[in-house]
Amino acid sequence: MNNRNGNSEPGKGRGWIWGGGAAVLAVVLVIGLAGRGNAPEVQVVKVSHDKLDAAIESNGKVEPVNAYVVRAQIAAFVLTVDATEGQPIRKGQRILTLNSSDAQAQLAAARADLLSAQSDLRNARTGGNPSEIAQLDGELGKAQAQVASLEQTRQALQQLQAKQAATQAEIDKNGLELATARATLESLQKRRDDLTHRASLDVERLTLRVQQDEAQVRSLEEKVKSATITSPVDGTLYALSVRAGDYVTIGQEIADMADLHKVQVRAFVDEPDLGFLAPDQEVHITWDAMPNRDWTGRTIQIPKQVIAHGNRSVGEVLCSVDNDKLELLPNVNVEVRILVRERTNVLSVSRAAVRVDGAERYVFRVEDGRLRRRDITIGIASASKYEVLSGLSDGDRVAIPGETDLKDGMVVRSADAK
Repeated sequence: MNNRNGNSEPGKGRGWIWGGGAAVLAVVLVIGLAGRGNAPEVQVVKVSHDKLDAAIESNGKVEPVNAYVVRAQIAAFVLTVDATEGQPIRKGQRILTLNSSDAQAQLAAARADLLSAQSDLRNARTGGNPSEIAQLDGELGKAQAQVASLEQTRQALQQLQAKQAATQAEIDKNGLELATARATLESLQKRRDDLTHRASLDVERLTLRVQQDEAQVRSLEEKVKSATITSPVDGTLYALSVRAGDYVTIGQEIADMADLHKVQVRAFVDEPDLGFLAPDQEVHITWDAMPNRDWTGRTIQIPKQVIAHGNRSVGEVLCSVDNDKLELLPNVNVEVRILVRERTNVLSVSRAAVRVDGAERYVFRVEDGRLRRRDITIGIASASKYEVLSGLSDGDRVAIPGETDLKDGMVVRSADAK
């Protein structure tokens, strides 16, 4: 038999073949596992459905909504300061007092001028100075009486002459006296008429003078009153720029106050982002001085023009902001985040995982321990994620760039990003 003659059995040959194949496979697996053990570790995140808020990030400045600016109405030294910058203040509460002695002296002189002008106007309306009128009227009365007496005497002398009881010389003497008396009466009457005419002309002039003096008095009274500076509103005295002893000039800003429970933020939005803005969008305000606080508000005025702001071209967006605790102060610089779009239940991926290649966006998806480049299309963006319109599916795991230079086809060990 062949078996007894030392020939190989067929089953035994096949076993050697199978054994050799298994050994080769084992070597390949060992090499693969060894290579996998040396592969770099990358952080990965999952693609998932989420709610995304697209926002514009910018900076801005806090402003009071209705600010009241108090300016000096007189040039004077500050006598007293009765309030403190930053304190709540009530309407009518005194803030400071200016030295108004010069204005008070001017007011006294103006009042005296006004009284004189009013007296002159009253006299003009009654025909002239009363004493002058009384004297002139007295002289007129005497002259009229003298003329009347001489006329009666002339008439009597003429009758007596007809009876040859009076001479022509007596009549001539009476004629001369009567002519003199009539001339005196005419002169006095002319003086009286001239006085009346001048008085009528003075009425208009003196009326204007009285009006000017009254205006001057009112102006000086306001200046004296303005020396005591009080708050026009209930609110906060957020700026006080003078101290006792300082000299202020007319028109100089002294104090600023407003109700700061409601403020507005003037946000400086870069020109490319202006097209996303609309009224009544949600706004979030943060301030470096209070890093754990967040103030909310709404956009109320969208810019109609672009202006230069430093080296930027921006539009100024006004935002109404609640400030119930009076923590935001006027003129402080803040960070502004305006929510311009919102999407719910959209497929999203971490912004850190998305790379740019020209006009294309792509990620490295982890597939069976290897990185595979996947081109994607994105939609809106939040601060941390992109909306994925195409190229990925829910549950895909994508790599986040780190110290290792990621490449398509690279063997990696993956670890969930923290």
